[in-house]
Amino acid sequence: MSIRAIRLIGDPVLEHKCAPVAVFDDDLKALLTDLKETMYAAPGVGLAANQIGVSRHVAVVDITVGEHEGNFIILVNPRIVAEEGRQEEEEGCLSVPDVTEKVVRPMKVTVEAADADGNLQVLQGEGLLARAFCHEIDHLNGGFFLDRLKGLKKTLAYRKARKIQKDGHDKGPSSSRERLSSGLG
Repeated sequence: MSIRAIRLIGDPVLEHKCAPVAVFDDDLKALLTDLKETMYAAPGVGLAANQIGVSRHVAVVDITVGEHEGNFIILVNPRIVAEEGRQEEEEGCLSVPDVTEKVVRPMKVTVEAADADGNLQVLQGEGLLARAFCHEIDHLNGGFFLDRLKGLKKTLAYRKARKIQKDGHDKGPSSSRERLSSGLG
């Protein structure tokens, strides 16, 4: 298993809906391990498979960034089945480095997803966990948090993201904690 390169905005694999998982095998488990290692190394609170170049409907989330064992969540073929409330917070993305924007998301969500063995699980998230679930599911559907913006704000955010990608992105937040406060998968 290994830490993989995170694909950046503009990479075609990020712009298309991922294929659903039909087979729960050792290849899937290896992918999950790579996602986990890559997410923690970044560091991030979530990561979708297409962010490491694999177009499969798989994501991982851990809003503690590995600080609390047991908080690692596997999402295979996830879908939001209920949402409630509203939150507007700064959001960032490992595939859109150094760009953050206030994004509106539900305050609470209920997600159905399979685990690594194909068992259906119903998960509930509130606050940051709800935001992380929504963010990663957006990735699996070929979207970015920037797509949640409107009008000129969206245009300017995409322009900034493309410029940073073109110029390099080594002038980002100086600490892991800064990145964590705004960086999802």
